[in-house]
Amino acid sequence: MHPTDRPAAPSFREAFLFWLKLGFISFGGPAGQIAVMHQELVERRRWISERRFLHALNYCMVLPGPEAQQLATYIGWLLHRTWGGIVAGGLFVLPSLVILIALSWIYLAFGHTPLVAGLFHGIKPAVTAIVLHAAHRIGSRALKNGALWAIAAASFVAIFVLNLPFPLIVLAAGVIGAIGGRFAPQRFAIGANHAGEAASAGAAVIDDDTPTPPHALHRWSRFARLATVGLLLWAIAMGALLAAVGWDGTLTQMGWFFTKAALLTFGGAYAVLPYVYQGAVEQHHWLSAPQMIDGLALGETTPGPLIMVVAFVGFVGGWTRQVLGPDVLAASGALAAAVVTYFTFLPSFVFILLGGPLVETTHRNLKFTAPLTAITAAVVGVILNLALFFAYHVLWPQGLSGRFDAVSALIAVSAAIALIRFKRGVMEVIGASAALGLLASQL
Repeated sequence: MHPTDRPAAPSFREAFLFWLKLGFISFGGPAGQIAVMHQELVERRRWISERRFLHALNYCMVLPGPEAQQLATYIGWLLHRTWGGIVAGGLFVLPSLVILIALSWIYLAFGHTPLVAGLFHGIKPAVTAIVLHAAHRIGSRALKNGALWAIAAASFVAIFVLNLPFPLIVLAAGVIGAIGGRFAPQRFAIGANHAGEAASAGAAVIDDDTPTPPHALHRWSRFARLATVGLLLWAIAMGALLAAVGWDGTLTQMGWFFTKAALLTFGGAYAVLPYVYQGAVEQHHWLSAPQMIDGLALGETTPGPLIMVVAFVGFVGGWTRQVLGPDVLAASGALAAAVVTYFTFLPSFVFILLGGPLVETTHRNLKFTAPLTAITAAVVGVILNLALFFAYHVLWPQGLSGRFDAVSALIAVSAAIALIRFKRGVMEVIGASAALGLLASQL
């Protein structure tokens, strides 16, 4: 096909098969997932133009939630209305949920065998290096001036020294960004930019000059209807849990906690992990700190958004609390993982379907981007705290009074060098670290 020839609009079946495929190959975190979608949808299939793709992405970056999953939802909705968005976003998540449920069961049922324990002995220090690399990667992109460095340092002190809750840190950073964007706009005019200067791949189904489809035009009646449906979907699910197990039941508390977590995921999964740790490990005791590290490792090795680590948290919590009884532990874990995933991702669908028709009015308005810039800076300090927390539990597994794990330290340093200096992929680093851990355990 010549670049000037506009391709035929994909059928719903054709789009369904693509989103299903994407759900199984979306490794590499949000950057890798967005790159795959850009290559497939902009360059290869030409379903959407470069400019429309990036404009949608900038909108998703302003929202809480996993931006790659939201971008898939947005493009699916633009192509095939509401059900197109639901299918695209749902298939981005479902393969990962099924795989994580299976891996979580293997982890809990067989995690104490020498083989599995040896593998995780190498994976845990690699996860510490991965989180440190995330802080380095986000920091190098976000901390462009002294004001943003100061916000990052203050957030680190707030969570590491003062033990302030993550939502309070996010709120404070957003307020600082809103004020800073008004009085010192040059300090906060750093929006998310995945654009680059890529040339157009040719005419697209949804091109720069393509009129907005009728279903994507803003109407307040549609907005009100979707908002009502979204609230009902949340209320019905929460009401069912309240009726079944009461407010203090594990599943109800998971639904409420992960609803709040879903509204705080500015800056990606690593930003919300400290909040999940505070709630799931310290407050509710659904899992232990070492299990949280293992869960992040499993999340890194499966397709889909990294925030899917919450499914592991739910599975372990459902298993340990025996939410369906002591004789059906696997079913208890699977149910809890499904509940957690539902409440974590429901807001993402609602935000996209509600805000999609308004996306053309957002652009790079400093009112929207300045708070996000400040929040992203604060996230760097929070992630650094998370890396130190992981390092403590990995290098001193019995506490500071116990022995120092020199093998884990060597693996962690090697993994950090591989990630930061040699730009190796996460899957490669985890695989090599697991092999080293297994070798060390055998020796």
